[in-house]
This record gives sequence, structure tokens and C-alpha cells, in this order.
Amino acid sequence: MIDHRAHTPSAHRTNWAGNVTFRAERLHTPTTIAELRDLVSAGGALRALGTGHSFNTVADTSGTLVSVAGLPRTLDVDSRAGTATVSAGLRFAELTGTLHRHGFALHNLGSLPHISVAGACATGTHGSGAGNRSLAGAVRALELVTADGDLMTLERGEDDFEGAVVSLGALGVVTRLTLDLVPAFDIQQSVYEGLPQERLLGRFDEIMSEAYSVSLFTGWHGGPVDQVWLKRKVTDGGPRSAPGEWQGATLADGPRHPVPGMATEHCTEQLGAPGPWHTRLPHFRPEFTPSNGDELQSEYFVAREDAVAAYEALDRVRQDIAPLLQIGEIRSVAGDDLWLSPAQGRDSVAFHFTWVPDTDAVLPAVGAVEEALAPFGARPHWGKVFTTPPATLRSLYPRYADFERLVLRLDPTGVFRNDFLARHFPGTS
Repeated sequence: MIDHRAHTPSAHRTNWAGNVTFRAERLHTPTTIAELRDLVSAGGALRALGTGHSFNTVADTSGTLVSVAGLPRTLDVDSRAGTATVSAGLRFAELTGTLHRHGFALHNLGSLPHISVAGACATGTHGSGAGNRSLAGAVRALELVTADGDLMTLERGEDDFEGAVVSLGALGVVTRLTLDLVPAFDIQQSVYEGLPQERLLGRFDEIMSEAYSVSLFTGWHGGPVDQVWLKRKVTDGGPRSAPGEWQGATLADGPRHPVPGMATEHCTEQLGAPGPWHTRLPHFRPEFTPSNGDELQSEYFVAREDAVAAYEALDRVRQDIAPLLQIGEIRSVAGDDLWLSPAQGRDSVAFHFTWVPDTDAVLPAVGAVEEALAPFGARPHWGKVFTTPPATLRSLYPRYADFERLVLRLDPTGVFRNDFLARHFPGTS
């Protein structure tokens, strides 16, 4: 995780994976909104930093990094409205238990509960489930400090809101978010092994809709899918036993880690044991706090109707993927209207790759993945390793130019601009 102490030498400040060394001259952790507003309005390049779980330079800057983790903690549940207003710096693991005790839940969670709410929403991070939007889809309102130090609130339905939720930190420093809630629910998680590839391709939609959340794990070795994680919602009928065989796959006889051979004690409870939503939807337990990630990650979103053809295209280049892969994951994400969401305008399937921690070796494999998925208009996850050209990205997002205009209007002097934004959004420079 990130060391949030100010004035740490930049040479020792890296992201979680260690593949990015931040160039910032200083890191500030303000403890009040007023202090944050003063920092921003003082001028100079500035970027907000979350928990450092991005695998590229989206959060980098040559000026000042600002962490909102020190701001006053807010977690206000409005039971009548069905919302929670939370501090941007809170991690999901710090709020889910409280929501559950109030009888509420978030509609979904990512695989790792240690990421910050604001950072996850700003980059389009997601869980899985045919009817589940990305985590940003729960945002009803957000408060942010803009380039002139003003405090702005945007609410769903207002102009610019849909451009401001997944914003890559380009519009300001988010301080609070209001999230839609759903009634609390229980999940039982079962893992199946050895799903035949022909069964997956012949019944893809059926398989991906089997449970509230479905994750397929594969090493792209050309054989059966290694694991299928089914997270079933417990209904009024109560928990149900998982059959020993499903779609040609076999029920695992013990806990499993997504990466074959890895220890399972850090994974959320499996074997069909029912439990609260927040203890099953992530793949990893909140009490497991990784200090660094020995991995790189990439992820690409295609329209759900193209998922089978995209799978087959990746299977044809598996020789370029498998040697550098720790594990691949396939998930489904419901479409939304957020301008820069990778699932904008289309129900999507996301192909995720957890690579070995060797950038030089991995980049050719990333190129092979991108070439294979290019016919399907694949959108990369903003916070992961990708090489998709800016011109291609522009063609994949109908509101791309609108987002550039929004950036210029809210940040005309480029306080929040960095090299990542200048490269991928040249219209903001």
C-alpha cells in the first residue's frame, strides 16, 4: 500500500505493484477540506492518489500528490433515501460492514476490498454479474475540489454528472460520494473445476448468468476453464446445496485460490457456506492486507454479444499469453451511461489478465491481446497496463470529445493534467 507520509523521497514512492515510481516532488495528506482547497488553489500540478492499485501512470504527476485518506471520515447512511454518503478515501472494507449492520448493501464489489471508493469509481473498476454495473454505477452524487479551490457537488441528472464519475482524476479531487444502496443479502460461494471449453462457448450466456456473480479463471492453455466461481444469492428459500457436477465441471472438494497452487487462507469463504454479501462478493478477505503486488494487470471490455468470438480470438494467440500469465479472469458487467466507463452504452464481458511482474516481457503479450480483440472494439481498463492508441480510444467512446471539453472547462489551467491525460486526451492540452 502507499506510504501517505508527506515529503517521502519520490524514489521510494511507488504504486502497489511497484512497476510505477511516482515523480511527484511531495505528497500531502490534508486533514481538512479547507486545507485541501488551499493546496489546490495554490497552483501547480497536482493529482489525487488513492491506494495505488493502478498499474500505469494515471495518478502520476511531476508536482504534488494529494491523498484524501486523512480527511474527516464520513459514513452517513440515509435509510429513507437508500443511500450512503462516504469519504472518498475510505476503502470498501472500511464501510461494507457498517452498511450491512444498517440492513443495506452495495450492488457489487471488486475482487479486492482494499481499494478506495473514489479511486475505484474514477477508473471504472467493477465486480461481476450479468445485471451488475461497475462500482461507479452506484454513484448518485459526488463532491470535489476543482482547480480554483472551489467545492463543487454534482448529482445524477445534472449536466456533466455522467462525465464526472469515471473521470480519471482529471476534473478535481473528489472528497465525498453518495452511493445507492440495496437491501442487504447473503451469498453462498461455490467453485467448480474443469469447465469444458466447448460447453462454455456453446452456452456462454447461460453460464455467465448462472449466479449473482460469476468469474471464470483460465490459464489460456487451450484446455478446460480451470475454475468457475459462482456467487449465488441466498433467496427466501434459504441456502441450497451445490450439485457435484455442473455444465460438465466438477465441484471443488476444498477452498481454491484463483491462481492454482497458491495458498487459500486469504480467499473469501467457499464450499457453499452462506454469509453476508461483503464477505463473499470479493475474492479476497479484508483482513488480508497485501503490502505489494507481484504482478501486472491488463483488462479489456467487449460487447457481450461479441464475447464468444473474442474468446476464440484470444484462444488463437494463447501461445503469446500463457507463458507470461499468472491467471486470466472473465467477468460480465452491465452497461451504463457514464462517459468514460469501459461498459458505457453496452452490456460487456471483461477479459482480465494477471501477468508476471516483468513489464518488458509482458508488453508484447499485451500487444497480442489488443490485436486479437481489436475487431471487437475492446476498451481497456483505465487503471491497468494497455497500449491502445489514443486515436483508437477516441473512436471507442461516443462522449470522448465531450469529456475533453469538460476537462478544459473545469480545469482550464491544467492543474490536474499529467502525461497520461495529455497522451490519451490530446484535446485537453
